[in-house]
Amino acid sequence: MKYLLIMQVNPAALAALTEQERAMIGEGHEEFMRLTKESGEFIGTQALADPANSTTVRGTGAQPAITDGPFVEAKEYMGGFYLVDCENQERAVELASLIPDTRLPDLAVEVRPVMFSAGFEG
Repeated sequence: MKYLLIMQVNPAALAALTEQERAMIGEGHEEFMRLTKESGEFIGTQALADPANSTTVRGTGAQPAITDGPFVEAKEYMGGFYLVDCENQERAVELASLIPDTRLPDLAVEVRPVMFSAGFEG
């Protein structure tokens, strides 16, 4: 089954990271990709730009309304994701716990099952 491992980013937490913590995150993501590629569970990953670079197209009933950014009231936003194919949700949670973001305060990884996918090999 496919799972999206969504990295939840808190900009204030990222700004407060030490150089050592930044290096740990980079090295940890490289190791995570290596492990999941070796196990055959890795499908793909994408990092996303800051929401300040976003545009929202919202349904209004007639014509879509287009606005800058999502401007939600949350401190966190989706910073990127891994798409993995693994045996079950317990394994997906185990994989998510290997992502280095989970070892730092105010960062998180959401595990969400994929209900439909197209365009990804694997």
